[in-house]
Amino acid sequence: MDDKKYNFKTRAIHAGMDGKHANNALNPPIYQTSTFVFNDIDHVEKVMSFQSDDYVYTRGNNPTLRLFEDRMAALEEGEGAVAFSSGMAAISSVLFSFLKPGDNLIVHKTLYGSSYNVATKLLPQYGIGCKIVDLTDLDKLSDIINKNTRVIYFETPSNPNLTVLDIKHICSIAKEKDVKVIVDNTFATPYFQRPLSLGVDVVVHSATKYICGHGDVVGGVAVSKDMDYIHYLKFSYMCEFGGVMSPFNAWLLIRGLKTLGIRMKEHEKNAIEVAKFLKNHPKVREVYYPGLEDFEGHNIAKEQMSGFGAMISFEIDGTLEKAKKFVNSVKLAQLAVSLGDCETLIELPAAMTHRGYPQEELSKFGLTESMIRISVGLEHYEDIIGDLDNALLVI
Repeated sequence: MDDKKYNFKTRAIHAGMDGKHANNALNPPIYQTSTFVFNDIDHVEKVMSFQSDDYVYTRGNNPTLRLFEDRMAALEEGEGAVAFSSGMAAISSVLFSFLKPGDNLIVHKTLYGSSYNVATKLLPQYGIGCKIVDLTDLDKLSDIINKNTRVIYFETPSNPNLTVLDIKHICSIAKEKDVKVIVDNTFATPYFQRPLSLGVDVVVHSATKYICGHGDVVGGVAVSKDMDYIHYLKFSYMCEFGGVMSPFNAWLLIRGLKTLGIRMKEHEKNAIEVAKFLKNHPKVREVYYPGLEDFEGHNIAKEQMSGFGAMISFEIDGTLEKAKKFVNSVKLAQLAVSLGDCETLIELPAAMTHRGYPQEELSKFGLTESMIRISVGLEHYEDIIGDLDNALLVI
């Protein structure tokens, strides 16, 4: 099918599907095989030299993985994608693919904890420098970039304080300096935001989250408009580092994508109601949600996103002990890391997903030890609000 002529929800169900993938089945089969056989040595040569798009070994490619990659590329308005065994496998492989000893990268000051650790602790062990920058202040970005800067990497909205960064503006500055821009689009998903169309070079996702949507897969994916780069990333990094996704997980992600648009609209509808409730509660000091009109990044979010997502962070008007008591008091919401599931999940980032940050310097990174993060689920919003209200009553 001509994927580009269809709307998002249609592409999420049909993109990349053809008779070769499905053997005329409505749903694609799982090619649960580690290796593929050849007809003869001539066939080997054609496949190994890329004269044929047949398969060799699932670490390099597999029909189920390829369908997932093709569908993600269609949804992100890219040309190709590479599936990985986890979001961090995707992020670390993409970063290593652009960087070598002596280079440096620029990252926004607020990142998911493991991404922060890769950028600030792992890459420097290989002679790669890292500059932590507030990318909301773009007047200084040009001066921070030097001749060894190769990459600018950030999330938008960022995890966990939901900072919204101006993708077009950052890309414009980066292109002038011949610097690649990599964006983690996990929170927004391609349903609400498509960074490649705003000038980004590579988009990465923890597919574990909204792409899956059901909390039963760990996976990652990288998408680009540059097919030469996609080929390079797949065969020089994903294959050699070995972060391959399993065919079964790819199949589950294909299934999850079919309802991505519907789920994201419902997640967002619930999140707007929850954010308004928290905003008006006397015990809540501050709410971080791009859909609130007085949120600092609201106007940029309106320009580059078609919706505001379902991640909310907030501060209770109290101490860390009260924040702990609150998350211990919810009944419907589940205390857990991760996000994007049907269930509402709640956590204290500084103690859980972002515990790798230096605790004495949290404010420098836009965090506090008492910040609470909610991944608003698909339960009825009145039940979610009732649960939060009951927990607030006991603190």
